[in-house]
Amino acid sequence: MRIATSALLPLALALLLATPASADYRVTRDHGGLVDQYKTKYARIRDRGQRVIIDGICNSACTLVLGIVPLSRICVTPRASLGFHEAYIDKSWTAGIRVTSSSGTADLLTYYPRPLRQWIDRQGGLTPKMKRLRNGPDLWRVLDPCPDDF
Repeated sequence: MRIATSALLPLALALLLATPASADYRVTRDHGGLVDQYKTKYARIRDRGQRVIIDGICNSACTLVLGIVPLSRICVTPRASLGFHEAYIDKSWTAGIRVTSSSGTADLLTYYPRPLRQWIDRQGGLTPKMKRLRNGPDLWRVLDPCPDDF
């Protein structure tokens, strides 16, 4: 049986409209990367109305999600672990040497909600060494635990 090409377009549109507009975005093992790429990725997730479930490691630039996606659409599971450190200049600009960026670090901090900035301050501020925020009261001051149906 042959279907005319003109009949496929309405069928394709119906399928697109029948699928959910947004799906949950689950973070399980994200060690970070380039800040600008994460800003773009999380802006798309925010604009699509997706929820974010942090269900494992979310380190470095991954944590920008906390300032881009509304906190009401982010939750953490018992496996959640957030890691924070100073921003680095892209190694391609520094001959492969890790060089911290004070302006990049200041930019990172502007994305974090106040309770998280306070926690970072209590830990001595952002430094080259990773500071981890794991499941428990300190994390729950920033993010809600996920409901059991996640």
